[in-house]
Amino acid sequence: MKILQVVPFFSPERGGSVIAPYYLSKYLAKRGHEVTIYTTDYRLDNEYVQSLEDVRVVPFHSIANIEMMLISPKMISQLKKEINNFDVIHLHNFRSYQNNVVHYYAKKYGIPYVLQAHGSVLPFFQKQRLKKLFDTFFGHKLLRNASKVIALTKREAEQYKKMGVNEDKIKIVPNGIDLSEYKNLPKKGEFRKKYSISDDEKVILYLGRIHKIKGIDLLIKSFADLSKELKDVKLVIVGPDDGFLSTLKKQINDLKIADKILFIGPLYELDKLEAYVDVDVYVLPSVYEAFPVTVLEACACGTPVIVTDRCGISDFVDTKVGYVVEYNTGQLRDAIFKILSDRGLRERLGESGRKLVMEELGWAEVVEKVEDVYLSSIEHY
Repeated sequence: MKILQVVPFFSPERGGSVIAPYYLSKYLAKRGHEVTIYTTDYRLDNEYVQSLEDVRVVPFHSIANIEMMLISPKMISQLKKEINNFDVIHLHNFRSYQNNVVHYYAKKYGIPYVLQAHGSVLPFFQKQRLKKLFDTFFGHKLLRNASKVIALTKREAEQYKKMGVNEDKIKIVPNGIDLSEYKNLPKKGEFRKKYSISDDEKVILYLGRIHKIKGIDLLIKSFADLSKELKDVKLVIVGPDDGFLSTLKKQINDLKIADKILFIGPLYELDKLEAYVDVDVYVLPSVYEAFPVTVLEACACGTPVIVTDRCGISDFVDTKVGYVVEYNTGQLRDAIFKILSDRGLRERLGESGRKLVMEELGWAEVVEKVEDVYLSSIEHY
């Protein structure tokens, strides 16, 4: 198949909504498909692009950024020239200028498209008015005219239904990870050595964008309470600032725990794996999350995880690879305390998580499911 992937931005710092189409494209190309990615030059990671050797990536200049609505009009002329070359189009994220433009030409030239919102289906949390305005003029048409929509979880499938999508158009396909990156893990101790963390210290890791929706402020509150009960405990926060770092630093200073918290910035590839391997627990305290890849990454490294019940991946986590807690300071503190206080529990959860991910959630298996969605879309268009 000749497949067009449409992603409004293309840098791993944007998280799973970029990482997922990156690996999807990579594995589709390995299976012999001809894959093209349309994106913008907004914070474009050229090394990331160049690492996709068998995938054509076409970045268009973004002339304006309106609340992350990246306007790239030069994409229109390119679409007119080559949209008929594609068998199917995969639109990633939901509310974007790129999706709206591609939707128009896909309809005009009769090319089926699949839409995958990556957790952004309902217009809640930030920018609600802007999202509802987009939906009124464009969003509902995008959903209505899609051949299929991909949900990461049952929870996201229900969200599509609330937006008026017929159940028979919804296909549940989870994210995966590239298992080859986790077969030979780095040896323990390298991350701790780099950042002067002793072997005696218990380490809690958050890894992801530093954004309000990630709930890092809740984690800091829980950690402040925990550090009164446990000595030699450290919180490591890894990731790029997405507008919330100064708020967190003020919170930490007010709580007088700055000496116990380490901000590192973003880590990638081997550096990221060294962090996962060396910590005692990975915590994702999000206000909302669809299917976070970081949880799979931590599991693949044999690290137990804790997530809030607002994460769509909670069914996967619950008691099998870690704990699911309510969005509550006390529950989060207690779950962290339980894992840090019991080495045997940490080892059992870590082994279970690694086994589950390595057996069931590799990209090779996920891509086959996406292929089926594409074929079904083409056949029934």
